[in-house]
Amino acid sequence: MGYKTKILGTGSYLPPKTLSNLDIEKLVETSDAWITERTGIKVRHLAQEGEGSSDLALKAAQNALKAAKVSPEEIEAIFFATTTPDTNLPNSACQLQTKLGSGTCVAWDLNAACSGFLYVLSIANHYIKLGTFSKILVVGAETLTRFINYKDRETCILFDAMAQEHLY
Repeated sequence: MGYKTKILGTGSYLPPKTLSNLDIEKLVETSDAWITERTGIKVRHLAQEGEGSSDLALKAAQNALKAAKVSPEEIEAIFFATTTPDTNLPNSACQLQTKLGSGTCVAWDLNAACSGFLYVLSIANHYIKLGTFSKILVVGAETLTRFINYKDRETCILFDAMAQEHLY
């Protein structure tokens, strides 16, 4: 285990369309103060119509690659944590791989909800330490707002669309 893991760059992306607590007040019996006190959330970001998790991830990945000064062709693996894949087949990692132009690198999804990103981060760390890969794109992206019941006060206050990347 002579290889060391380090983060070469990070990137993120939030869709511009938002839904505030004041907007949610109009949908369910709640208040900005109640939501903020329980969640700390003031605004949620909503994916545009037709915008999938791999689209959000693409923008964040491009930012991470730029920060890391790494080209898409140098990526040896993409580990994508999402509970909201664009489609079942091909997986979101493969869709991102194509959109990025990463060639034939390893690309797979992990569905583990909130902890998924931590799992893929840990797995990437192990692959780097073993020397299996030298550059891995770790992705976490969600478009949960597509599935939210905006009449359910308990869940509609929590979720949004986002993407974050780390390049090892």
